[in-house]
Amino acid sequence: MATATLFDIERNAFSDGPGIRTTVFFKGCNLRCLWCHNPESQLMPPQMMFYQDQCTNCGKCARVCPRQLDGCDLCGRCALFCAADARKVCGREYTVDEVLSEVLKDKAYYDRSGGGVTFSGGECMLQIDFLAEMLQKCKENGIHTAVDTAGHVPFEHFERILPFTDLFLYDLKLPDSEQHRQYTGVGNELILTNLQKLFQAGAHLWIRIPVIPGVNDQPETMQQIKDWLDQNGTPEKIELLPYHAMGENKYRALGKQPLVFSVPDAETMTLLRSIFN
Repeated sequence: MATATLFDIERNAFSDGPGIRTTVFFKGCNLRCLWCHNPESQLMPPQMMFYQDQCTNCGKCARVCPRQLDGCDLCGRCALFCAADARKVCGREYTVDEVLSEVLKDKAYYDRSGGGVTFSGGECMLQIDFLAEMLQKCKENGIHTAVDTAGHVPFEHFERILPFTDLFLYDLKLPDSEQHRQYTGVGNELILTNLQKLFQAGAHLWIRIPVIPGVNDQPETMQQIKDWLDQNGTPEKIELLPYHAMGENKYRALGKQPLVFSVPDAETMTLLRSIFN
């Protein structure tokens, strides 16, 4: 049985597909979007996160740590004894049965609301053996499945999961490949080619576009994305997702300095959405 490294399983989710859902978050991503709101998902191994703004300086973490905080082996004792939740081990290995057991707890809600389970990340398709087995188990249990992906993986990965995936939530960020590389670390050729193939395969697709001021919030950029879609396929839905700052504190908890972007205003979002309408 396959295993995977996950960093969260969120029940009662409403923004990752139709209905009430459980979202399973995988660690590991092969993009480095400068606006990433889940930076703890980028590396696949577990990590220690320290939220300094929550720390009360009680000193208990150092007293219970076998190394007195001089080097971390992720034993988790500091997080266990931290009353302020300032320390957290992010990520652990799960089996398919563990995740399926968690997912099945809310099956009644999925059935009533038209919901299901969404596999997200990070990039869930980097741990394809686990993902494929998990999707198949969900379908055997009558659960609607969605895969949230940036699409920068071999198309053979998509072929493995197509029979068990009811919906793809597919990220598009920038139409120009060099700009895409500048802001995410990779070009977009493979991403667009895979999306073309998914359209040709008749997959159910929602397109999700993060709106980042100063990066892709210009009407001409959105028009270029719309033109590409008009030429290549019609998704069932297009979602424009405004940048939010929730990831900035996570970067600090990982010992990194975040890049700070502004939040797009309502007028800009209305204008950009009107292009697709």
